[in-house]
Amino acid sequence: MARVKRAVAGRKKRQTLVERSKGYYGVGSRTFRGMKEQVQHSLQYAYRDRRNKKREIRGLWIQRINAAARLNDLSYSTFMHGLKVAGVELDRKVLAQIACEDEQGFADLAAVAKKALAE
Repeated sequence: MARVKRAVAGRKKRQTLVERSKGYYGVGSRTFRGMKEQVQHSLQYAYRDRRNKKREIRGLWIQRINAAARLNDLSYSTFMHGLKVAGVELDRKVLAQIACEDEQGFADLAAVAKKALAE
């Protein structure tokens, strides 16, 4: 079997780890084993949190819609139910944007929701 000389590839691999672990505390940026473990954990956290971010953003949209709905004498759930009964199909992202940027437009939507619930 032929001899494999991998000094260049090995150095590149270690250098990549050094760059990725720059700024970590203690062993996480000083020893090769510590760097390797810390970078591996960091990548796992990044993977997990890319999914959690979607959850948190949706929660933020709901909070914004709820705050705007309460200014129009509705709770979040009754507002959303009223829109569904009225046949208005807007997702939470758009509703949150309307709530932040266009108070009068959101008030109109709240009026539509109230009217649908009254019928």
